[in-house]
Amino acid sequence: QQFNYKNQVTKTYKTGVESDVLSQVTKALTTLPEGFELHPQLKRILKAKEKTISEGQNIDWGTAEAMAFGTLLMEGVHVRLSGQDSERGTFSHRHAVLHDQKTGETYTPLNNITPNQPAAASIISSPLSEFGVLGFELGYSQETDDQLVLWEAQFGDFSNGAQVIIDQFLSSMENKWGVQSGLVLLLPHGYQGMGPEHSSCRLERFLLMCDEEEDVVQDMEEDQRMQIQQANWQVVNCTTPANYFHVLRRQIHRPFRKPLIVVSPKDLLRHKLAISSIEDFSPERRFQRTISEAHPEELVEPEKIRRVVFCTGKIYYEALQQRREDNIDDVALVRLEQISPFPFDRVAREVSNYPNAETVWLQEEPKNQGAWVYVSDRILTATRELNNKEVRPGYVGRDAMAATAEGYGAVHTREQVRLLKKVFSKDWKLNEMARKIPV
Repeated sequence: QQFNYKNQVTKTYKTGVESDVLSQVTKALTTLPEGFELHPQLKRILKAKEKTISEGQNIDWGTAEAMAFGTLLMEGVHVRLSGQDSERGTFSHRHAVLHDQKTGETYTPLNNITPNQPAAASIISSPLSEFGVLGFELGYSQETDDQLVLWEAQFGDFSNGAQVIIDQFLSSMENKWGVQSGLVLLLPHGYQGMGPEHSSCRLERFLLMCDEEEDVVQDMEEDQRMQIQQANWQVVNCTTPANYFHVLRRQIHRPFRKPLIVVSPKDLLRHKLAISSIEDFSPERRFQRTISEAHPEELVEPEKIRRVVFCTGKIYYEALQQRREDNIDDVALVRLEQISPFPFDRVAREVSNYPNAETVWLQEEPKNQGAWVYVSDRILTATRELNNKEVRPGYVGRDAMAATAEGYGAVHTREQVRLLKKVFSKDWKLNEMARKIPV
């Protein structure tokens, strides 16, 4: 295919899907061949999935992903996913390939949506060689730009075994050779007390390799915006199943290709608040670069808000829970779903919505890691250039560390409580960057 390049304006496409197509796909996800002997625990999982689908509520991460794959297949787009445990999913959330407990035969629901569906899915649990497998998938994605090609790390930090492919090729191949790739990297990330080797996908590495200028705001009008075309790749950290659905479909429904780095969740896969309704997948919906305060009814008027907190990923839900437990009504929470390219316009708008509030960035990663180094200057730029009033954000998160996380669960819990208490506290000032408050 002939794709548009960096100097060509492209249309922004909606990525929602008609209800009849969604119904076809979701029905296939919970339908088995006659006589297929499924594991008893999986039977319960599929029954629960069938209930949420029929009610159109509480759609979880794995279901939304399968809906994205299935709807693309119905459009004739082949989907290829590989990784060290991709058939089941490292955290048992996907179950894309089912196994008969008596015969050992396999069944892939996504390949049985309709008798003559126009494309098939290839879900592959690949060998334990990140370098080799990612290298292959990168080459495959270059040659098959009409397909959705994904590679999933078993844990996000396992991608360091493929760092040569990421650094030398994926991050700069379009700039060096004019070659586009729409390869998607799924990198499980999140701090849950599992130690330094199973917590971080090293988000900061991917952000530091972004070629976007931190002090320049491009034209942000929808019909003129070329942010993604002019970037070397995209980095997202979605907090809702529907937004994940839309960002995957967005990879195909655009006239160019860019690598997509997905900071994928672990804790949110079954989180009771990280759910979507069927309306969130409808034709008029699309990917949201930011998500505004979701519960304004729990807060005072915008003019009385004392702090607006920007964050990304699962720390949002922990902050929301903490806010409710402490009965805080004057701190707003805003989610950054697309970290790069940076949504200057949306961030500036969110700051202006709370004219008397101070601005804070919250993260669970150490200060020298995560998104802080990337977003801090860009928040300055967004407010200075678009609001004509520069706002310097405060920082709430872990202190700088050599390791990505603590090695002891008790220390992790203490730090997590500290930063969640601190982000709502009235006992510290932005310019003090206080490390310790009573918890």
